[in-house]
Amino acid sequence: MTMRGIRGATVVTGNETAVIIDATRELLLAILQANPTLEPADIASAFFSVTDDLDATYPALAARQLGWMHVPLLCTREIPVPNGLPLCIRVLIHWNTELAQTAVTHVYLREATQLRPDLSLPANS
Repeated sequence: MTMRGIRGATVVTGNETAVIIDATRELLLAILQANPTLEPADIASAFFSVTDDLDATYPALAARQLGWMHVPLLCTREIPVPNGLPLCIRVLIHWNTELAQTAVTHVYLREATQLRPDLSLPANS
């Protein structure tokens, strides 16, 4: 079986636990919707990164709350690049699938669409 990467990102309004969890949940649900054959059992691992201005909670908690109990999850800090997008949560999901990489749909929400406008879904997708 082949492993593919799914990228995604979102931006939050502040460094608060509920805001981070809600935005991460929204991002993960959007990824699941955009990739309908994606099942937690097929996820090898998921890496979450946050910008330096987010430390109220781990975004991986949202994945656990969605039932990703056996998926290895890791949270880390994003490199603090000058003029980088603030209040940003990113995810890289490693997916065991036979789909071609070109068949994988990446999801960028809110202001994070500017990170990869070529991969961002239209607002009403």
